[in-house]
Amino acid sequence: MEMRAFFGYETKRNILKSSTKIDPSRSPFIKERIDVLYEGDSISDLIKKASQIELENSTFKVILVKINDLEGSEKFGHDRRRKIERDIGMEIEAEADFNNPDYTFGVITLGGRWYFGNYQKSEAIWLRHLNKPREYSTALSTRVARSVANIAVPYPNGIKAIDPCCGIGTVLVEALSMGINIIGRDINPSVVYGAIENIAHFGLEGSVTKGPIEEVTDTYDVAIIDMPYNLFTHSTPDAQLSILKNARRIAKKVVVITIDPIDFMIKETDFIILDRCVAKKGLFVREVLVCE
Repeated sequence: MEMRAFFGYETKRNILKSSTKIDPSRSPFIKERIDVLYEGDSISDLIKKASQIELENSTFKVILVKINDLEGSEKFGHDRRRKIERDIGMEIEAEADFNNPDYTFGVITLGGRWYFGNYQKSEAIWLRHLNKPREYSTALSTRVARSVANIAVPYPNGIKAIDPCCGIGTVLVEALSMGINIIGRDINPSVVYGAIENIAHFGLEGSVTKGPIEEVTDTYDVAIIDMPYNLFTHSTPDAQLSILKNARRIAKKVVVITIDPIDFMIKETDFIILDRCVAKKGLFVREVLVCE
């Protein structure tokens, strides 16, 4: 679902080609990215084109990315990978540095074509957020929370978001760490203080206020709603419907996370479900719905 939000389509392969540039560190599921400089039908084509690179006094290294669409006997072993890296590197008129290069280039094959470009490895920023000073067991996992933030706001520029049932701020921490303009709100003062503490713990800045969604008067491009369901904030079906109706009032788009079937509520609020998926955490099974 995050893949569809970012790139507009999904593939069953573990690699895709797109003109959309997403920082790989935003997603807990993206490992690396190559910004293509050259492409060709063979390694020989890339070797010829690599000689055009001008790095002046900078250093570099070349990596043959292990992820590709080769199967069976077509896959490269260690020695073959290293030879390809050396052959291309020999054509680049600059000093190679395998430990701390100024530039890292990646080589990959997909669909019978070969690609060469600037290589960027994902940094697992979300892992830093696993241990929060305030948390409870039924909160969204950090990985799911980060993906939900990406699904709700794949392109943050100019987007204003709200999490009106933010709990201890799991989604807020991930969204704020990616530069998403989002505020939080909750009716429970205890979890509001917890969210504020969690945000500050990671050196982030964000607003979290106490109060129900019914009191929100500003409008937003998107609302992220993890439906209240636990001991901290008990919610009845009527209360859930009220949350959705008010979300309809204040936001153009809503991403809902729920443990209960709520399609009938979505329909009653005149939202249309555009996409959906299931996320699991232990015994908890949640459904993520994208609605407009």
